[in-house]
Amino acid sequence: MDGNKPLLRLQGITKTFGPLVANDSIDLKLDRGEILALLGENGAGKTTLMNILFGHYVADQGTIEIDGLPLPPGSPKESLEAKLGMVHQHFTLADNMTVLDNIMLGTEPLFSFRRKDSEAKAKIKKLSDQYEIDVNPNTLVNRLSVGQRQRVEILKALYRDTRILILDEPTAVLTPQESAHLFATLKLLVAEGLSIIFITHKLREVMAVSDRCLVLRHGKVIHQCKTAETSADKLAREMVGGELPTVERKIASPGEPRLELANININSNDGHQLLRELSLTVYSGEIVGIAGVSGNGQGHLADLVSGLLIPSSGKMLLDGEVVRSPSPLTMLRQGVGRIPEDRTSTGVIGDMTVVENVALEKYWKSEFSSFGLLNGAALANHTDELISTYDVRCGGQDANARTMSGGNMQKLILARALSEKPKVIIANQPTWGLDVGATAFVHRQLIEASRDGAGVIIISEDLDELFTVADVIQVMYQGSLSPPIDPGQTSAAELGLAMSGHRDVLHSKQLREEQS
Repeated sequence: MDGNKPLLRLQGITKTFGPLVANDSIDLKLDRGEILALLGENGAGKTTLMNILFGHYVADQGTIEIDGLPLPPGSPKESLEAKLGMVHQHFTLADNMTVLDNIMLGTEPLFSFRRKDSEAKAKIKKLSDQYEIDVNPNTLVNRLSVGQRQRVEILKALYRDTRILILDEPTAVLTPQESAHLFATLKLLVAEGLSIIFITHKLREVMAVSDRCLVLRHGKVIHQCKTAETSADKLAREMVGGELPTVERKIASPGEPRLELANININSNDGHQLLRELSLTVYSGEIVGIAGVSGNGQGHLADLVSGLLIPSSGKMLLDGEVVRSPSPLTMLRQGVGRIPEDRTSTGVIGDMTVVENVALEKYWKSEFSSFGLLNGAALANHTDELISTYDVRCGGQDANARTMSGGNMQKLILARALSEKPKVIIANQPTWGLDVGATAFVHRQLIEASRDGAGVIIISEDLDELFTVADVIQVMYQGSLSPPIDPGQTSAAELGLAMSGHRDVLHSKQLREEQS
């Protein structure tokens, strides 16, 4: 093994899907004990490149070498045996199994007389101590926090003696404290010789933890540099190919209450309390940011406002009128626009066309249907207008939605919702996984909607996003909300603590009470 050779080398990787060139003669190298930040806009080719590396796709051209030896193409088994590991943005753990079960899964022969639990526990303890990853192997995964689940994913890779670890958007769902813990772990890993490819849109983190950066644009490598010799602004300009999109934060001028939730309680069918004594007021012209670690009731709040959940007790009012029988259609009719958390499963239907996806939330309007029959011409004209106005890049209104990038799917969802001039907008993780340009576009649209009089709720695990656009922030923890907080009177660290249950650190915003 030549210590001067890179541990990983990709040369001339090209991959096409029909007329689309996803990867165009990409060269990439990764040295031992190095953190390489792999950057690019949505659709730049990062995911395709990693799928080729892991054997999920076969490159049309090019070669991959690990330690100077060729990696056979199209074989995930060969990639794992070459000591490649990956922690995906959406974790791949079995919730109903223990930490130990998840880590050992796939590491032993299917037909073996006994499982080597004691040896596995000893190895896990050694790895946990060595890299300061504290997780109980006997705990069920469904009882772990998001940050703990990520540690299990990293342990799972280390258990297989991984030499190259790929992290895809690793801090997307972590509190600032959990992110700091992750970065400390990464430094320990590279000190032991592990090499890491770090995929993220958060350039501040790139500057903090990486050694070198590689930027893809339209499937090509367009920039490489040492992190110490660049800046976040320079990297962002390279990613978008020009000047950075800007978001001008408005000065809020709240009007009358648009949405009022008073002492809302929601119980599941098995009696588990999903929301408890939740109260929230959203005013016209105001953006309320909801912070919180995933799984603390944010999804239930979004479902409530969208009409998918009915309160067990409490009141919901729209423009001062009590909503007595909430349903998705009722909420649409009363002026609620929704931007769901998962754009691919609940935002659009992938096998339906663009125009059909537009019709999903407009079919009930008289201009688009009559006596139960859709007005195809009106829908087609409206869809073309939305595609043009919101710069939705697709193969036309008859293209299947699944062929669109994540950013363009989100533009379509925004166009469908905002074109109705809603009174209330519930946006759940509106920029999750989007690049700098798409994120700025979404933010500008939501700010503009609030200027036009809508009350906007943004649920986000990205605190930078909330500090950028929210007029007021509230923290969600175990199904209830903190008092409103002035973003200018708190910090990311304080919010992170509140997201972990330490609400006493927050400074409650009293402006509304003082004005009344």
